[in-house]
Amino acid sequence: MEKNFTKKMEQALTAVKAEIIDKLVESNKDFKEIVEGMAPKDLADVASDDIDRKMIEAVGSKELNRLKLIESAITRIKQGKYGLCMKCGKRIPNDRLEAIPYALLCIQCKSAEERRNR
Repeated sequence: MEKNFTKKMEQALTAVKAEIIDKLVESNKDFKEIVEGMAPKDLADVASDDIDRKMIEAVGSKELNRLKLIESAITRIKQGKYGLCMKCGKRIPNDRLEAIPYALLCIQCKSAEERRNR
């Protein structure tokens, strides 16, 4: 893979990683405020707080998953395996990597996976 492209993608991955970490820290503050703000209330308010808490947790877990994928992509860059489909080993098109810098699969393998999961 072209070194300039790989370097550009590593910088993009690092930037997205920093953004996700900032969001998670912000989410944790929000989560902490919700938990600390819970006082004896009526059931409707408690249920509402519970929904808010679960939503923050869901966003956090989604972002944590993206963070793991980004870490994996950075590791593949260092190993010289970035841009290769994890299933078939073919090169992932640069356009796909620019859209999803942590993509693990080429378009054909990803499409096949999505069809199986329906």
